[in-house]
Amino acid sequence: MLAACGSPGKPVDPAPVSNAAWPQPAHVGGPDSSAGGATDTSCDPLVSLAPNGTGVPDGSTMAKIKERGKLIAGVDQTTYLFGFRNPTTGNLEGFDIDMVNEIARSIFGSPEGRVQFRAITSGQREDVLEEHQVDIVVRTYSITCSRKKNVQFSSVYYKAGQRILVTKESKVTKLADLTGKRVCAAKKSTSAAKIATDPSKPVPISVDNWSDCLVMLQQGQVDAVSTDDTILAGMAAQDPTLKVVGDQFTEENYGIGVPKDNEDMVRYVNAVLDKIRNSDAWQNSYRRWVEPSLGPASPPSPQYK
Repeated sequence: MLAACGSPGKPVDPAPVSNAAWPQPAHVGGPDSSAGGATDTSCDPLVSLAPNGTGVPDGSTMAKIKERGKLIAGVDQTTYLFGFRNPTTGNLEGFDIDMVNEIARSIFGSPEGRVQFRAITSGQREDVLEEHQVDIVVRTYSITCSRKKNVQFSSVYYKAGQRILVTKESKVTKLADLTGKRVCAAKKSTSAAKIATDPSKPVPISVDNWSDCLVMLQQGQVDAVSTDDTILAGMAAQDPTLKVVGDQFTEENYGIGVPKDNEDMVRYVNAVLDKIRNSDAWQNSYRRWVEPSLGPASPPSPQYK
């Protein structure tokens, strides 16, 4: 009772929290200057094998896929608009997912229940193809000569370009404004290579997934994210406090990755892509996912050997 009636004593101030920091995503790293081999000019990266129709000959790679009953595709599940998981349905959706479904439709007649999606990071794209863990990779995959030494690519099905994502309060308008600033990109991406080697000398931060870059920008752990405008448009669409700035300062040509020894599959995929370009399939997918953020576009013309 005496304690209850006594003085409560002097209040104690809580410990200062000015030095508290957000936890970082897993596997955050530094420069990744060799990623993607963007500076390798030993080939014409945009030239692919000529298509030879969408038939499925006995003994072909496509016949083996048909016999298995599933097309196994390495995709993204974290990039809004191109490859992401719909939180309502749990289904994977986006422009790249539509391309996978069209290939499955050509092989099986319908994509329903015929695709086994395997979610992979940017850094795993070559690995899963070289180890034949997937039949194709459709994951905002830029074609480079360095990559073509290890895997095959289809013709170009989408053209993008590297730009910069910052908060709306930021004064940054170009890469040169980021000297000494922390800039995030995914490991083994051509974007990471550009940041690590640019003369303006930004401080490169590499992560497993582009969604990690988005979180780090939102939490103030980096000053900017730099990659293809397609990926940045998806981030800006998710967070209205962010903006995409500057002109494109690279050209990124997306191709569908195929294991090196599956030339018949490359020709088959190119035939499917020709059908997609010449029908409404490409435009319908683009209008649904990309046009509201980046405006009208047309499918790129293929180049063949």
